[in-house]
Amino acid sequence: MRFERADWTRGKGWYAGPWNSPLAVSVGYATTGIDEPHLHTRISEVYLIARGTAVMRVEREDVTLRAGDMLMLEPGEAHTFVSSSPDYFHFVIHTPGLAGDEARAEKQSVPREGLGLPATDAES
Repeated sequence: MRFERADWTRGKGWYAGPWNSPLAVSVGYATTGIDEPHLHTRISEVYLIARGTAVMRVEREDVTLRAGDMLMLEPGEAHTFVSSSPDYFHFVIHTPGLAGDEARAEKQSVPREGLGLPATDAES
């Protein structure tokens, strides 16, 4: 058995996957939408919205997420969170679950302009 308790002070919380368990998928949660434009070359992501609202940019389309929604992203679909409410909470499942260097290598950063978003000061 493995039991994890939520730490509500952190933006991203517990997670389980092949790097720390025998699971073939990765599962975790977040209490905020992270603005980090990227895509996955191999992983499909499933977001399960438990509470609050958020706006995610997928390619060049804004998707408004609400409690009870599910969003599935296929490999190659660039995405980032644009905003999230203070009470936001989602679970995320990655399949296949990858560990370590393999997981880091398949996640690719995407310029904000590629999603039709303005550049940040650091990107200018």
